[in-house]
Amino acid sequence: MNYGKVDNKIDRDEYYFTEALNTLTTNIAFAGPDNQVIMMTSTFPGEGKSTVSYELAVALAKMDKKVLFVDADLRKSTFIGRTEFSERVQGLSHFLSNQVPLKDTLVKTDIEGLTAIFAGPAPPNATHLLDSPRFKQLLKEAKNHYDYVIVDAPPLGAVVDGSIVANACDAAILLVQHGTIREKYVKNSIRQLEKSECPILGVIINKTPMKKNSYYKGYYKGYYRYE
Repeated sequence: MNYGKVDNKIDRDEYYFTEALNTLTTNIAFAGPDNQVIMMTSTFPGEGKSTVSYELAVALAKMDKKVLFVDADLRKSTFIGRTEFSERVQGLSHFLSNQVPLKDTLVKTDIEGLTAIFAGPAPPNATHLLDSPRFKQLLKEAKNHYDYVIVDAPPLGAVVDGSIVANACDAAILLVQHGTIREKYVKNSIRQLEKSECPILGVIINKTPMKKNSYYKGYYKGYYRYE
């Protein structure tokens, strides 16, 4: 059996994925120092925003940046159940509900320079917690300790939580899954971000089909500035 072709395809996918991340991190660096707290959102669940936002945080940390990743999708975190810890970890919902101090939620990852705050158990009052001064103060103080804060925000088309998170961030990146989201819904997401007065750095087209001789291949197509 010939496994060489399979291995080569995996290598190519990883290469193009890394190149796409490099393009994204470069654009963020050129966006300027005022864009320090950056949220990643989508229109609907399942478009891949959580995976891409975490990989973005990892890529920035590997550029010798000090990065805080905040899982703010309190209602339906994709990290719950797939992340293992050696000890019990308190989450963002614990902190926002005033159950624990912030230091008890900080998780040092195995990536040098990357710290994470995971969502914790889903609370019954997620909107209220995200709209609290405690959440805004967390992000404000984080800017004094980290070069970048990457926030995995709730989808904009599902609940109002995403717009509330946007109001507390410096800038936003909208992720759109290729071929699945109608244009009118994407435009509605953009309008929501504009109403939140959160500048849109760009749009990522995710899960594009691979094409021969295409510059952008792999997991997501690329980063587009929003004008």
